[in-house]
Amino acid sequence: MVDHHVPMRRTTVDDMADLLRGRIHRGELSPGDRLPAERELAAQLGVGRVTLRGALAKLQSEGYLEARRGAAGGHFVTRLDEPYRRWLLSMKDNLTDLDDLIEFRLAVERRAAELAAQRADATDLERMAAAIELLDKAETAEEFRMADSEFHAALVEASGSPRLILAVDQARGELFSPTDQPRYETHIDTSREQHLAIFDAVKAADSVGAADAVEAHLQTTRVELLDMLSR
Repeated sequence: MVDHHVPMRRTTVDDMADLLRGRIHRGELSPGDRLPAERELAAQLGVGRVTLRGALAKLQSEGYLEARRGAAGGHFVTRLDEPYRRWLLSMKDNLTDLDDLIEFRLAVERRAAELAAQRADATDLERMAAAIELLDKAETAEEFRMADSEFHAALVEASGSPRLILAVDQARGELFSPTDQPRYETHIDTSREQHLAIFDAVKAADSVGAADAVEAHLQTTRVELLDMLSR
């Protein structure tokens, strides 16, 4: 679950903490998930174990991870109550920053969708279709977030641009999708429909349609996030 196709160039403790935090925010790692053993995770990320330990300690202090001892021990993702509360407060205090983040996502994800429509092969389309099928079958917030993350990853990777992949990956990691919060079910239903619209445009090699579908999806995300933050 931790392997990713985005190029890795970041090696400091803060960089590693940002990377893992982003994976939690995007739903690639969910509450209760166990991270790989320290040696294995360090090898996957291409960093030293000292750097990784520093990043894990940072995320533990922020409430993202908890360490358990014993044969079945390791680092586990928490319920995320405290990190989510702090994220909400930070966004409420700076709505301009949230709006700027959405604008950045619009810029990079529209272009990624355009390129995906031009470049997606059968494997890319199969991966996107499988992600939509996972969305349809999702019964928990965690399953939805994982399927949502997989769809967006498949879409941007179909663009074939490593820089766009990295930019979208980082931007999505700055948002914290609270799919387990009250009244968020509407977002889940809307996402299914909008993901299908994006997929249909990419499959039809319709660059403009794919970009417009992505924009509609992100504009909906903007409205829903602002609505939740106002409450």
